[in-house]
Amino acid sequence: MTAHDTRQSWNFATRQHNAHKGDQAAFFRSGGDVLFPEELELLGPLAGKRLAHLQCNAGQDTLGLARRGARATGVDLSDEAIDFAKHLSEASKIPATFVRSELVNWLTTTSERFDLAFSSYGAVGWLPDLEAWANGIARILKPEGRFVYVEFHPLVWSIGADLRLSKDDYFATAPFVEPVGDYVIDSGTALGAVSPQNSEPNPTPAQSWQYGVGQIVSALAEAGLILEVLREYPYANGCKVCPGLIAADGRRWVWPEGTARIPLMFGLVARKV
Repeated sequence: MTAHDTRQSWNFATRQHNAHKGDQAAFFRSGGDVLFPEELELLGPLAGKRLAHLQCNAGQDTLGLARRGARATGVDLSDEAIDFAKHLSEASKIPATFVRSELVNWLTTTSERFDLAFSSYGAVGWLPDLEAWANGIARILKPEGRFVYVEFHPLVWSIGADLRLSKDDYFATAPFVEPVGDYVIDSGTALGAVSPQNSEPNPTPAQSWQYGVGQIVSALAEAGLILEVLREYPYANGCKVCPGLIAADGRRWVWPEGTARIPLMFGLVARKV
């Protein structure tokens, strides 16, 4: 199992995800937006800020940030994602820079420095080295620069369709090996699916890891970043992370009424001194 396999799995999944989303360039040209309030609140003012979007996927969020005035650079492992992002930027006339690279390699080699680094929704779990990730983020930030991370709470991967703790061990240390799934079609319009084309099984497995909130926060602290904000949310933005969740306003997924809720997302801000 190699990073190449994971990249190929994401290439397949990215083609499939975007096949469900219709004419995205027209969507953006007409003022369409895919960002959520939680991300924008934690990021704060964006005009004129140099922003690195880490694991940017196909660039839709990156373009939303650029439209708000950020000088945005998106970085992702997937060739398919970066090619799509470049074409979408050109076709929507929202300028942004996109780089195809394994993330930690880019973090440790780029000469660029940023006011903000941003990552969201299914990100750090694809990386084998949490310490290298955190140190790389600290490296690319300017003094007083901030890292903003909005992520599905790692508890969600332990919750089965019956809403019981019947899936993955929260404290698992061995890597998980399975193909990247078609979570866009599973989530419907909450993730922009407007063309319900057939979803084919992904033939290539990818490798991922489970990191608890404590591990993530500790890695950032050990890299010298100062935690300023840590929030938990009882809903999931966009992606239906558990089959038993219920659709709600704002493209969110919530617990069924009467369920004792646990967090489905967390958000943090860490600052470089």
